[in-house]
Amino acid sequence: MPSIARPPAARQSTLTNPLHFQEILMARVQVINPQTATGDAKMLLDAVQSQLGVTPNFIRVLANSPKALEGFLGLYGALGKASVDKATQERIALAVAEGNGCQYCVSAHTAIGRHAGLSNEEMTLNRLGSSADTKAAAIVAFAKALNDNLGDITGAEFDAARHAGLSDGEIVEVITVVALNIFTNILGKATRVEIDFPKVDLLDTAQRAAA
Repeated sequence: MPSIARPPAARQSTLTNPLHFQEILMARVQVINPQTATGDAKMLLDAVQSQLGVTPNFIRVLANSPKALEGFLGLYGALGKASVDKATQERIALAVAEGNGCQYCVSAHTAIGRHAGLSNEEMTLNRLGSSADTKAAAIVAFAKALNDNLGDITGAEFDAARHAGLSDGEIVEVITVVALNIFTNILGKATRVEIDFPKVDLLDTAQRAAA
């Protein structure tokens, strides 16, 4: 966003409007205001608001391309009916977000994961690539390997997922969840989305190395 000096009165009036204030904080891509959106963007944003009761900044940034938002919501919605349960999808999201250093996504999925029934201790393990649950630990480790190696995993890493009891369909679902979260991580980091969830710091290097 170009740095344009404004008269003090104009700057003050803008900052007193919370919606304008949020847009100023978005340094790289406009944060679409659901109240002034039009066309497909408004329809999709209204649907998110109706379903969630809020419209996160990430969704508002994605609404700059209604087709991109529609695609994201379609895949996200389809995964809601997947064999891999919601809590485990959140475990995967936390592992991938931590691995990619996306603080927005770590913060978001910590809030969502808590709503899905995950404890703080479990979510810390997830961010480190593990879980207190045996099958979930294998799934999260598989997801972490996929993310760390952009899919180019070893036979042993693939076989470990099979030995944990994952079907071919579940393996494909885990890969899909990882890919969707890589997308959200890239978008969040590239656009520098302002965190509008309770902020969670990334783990430090020592904590990750000890995992």
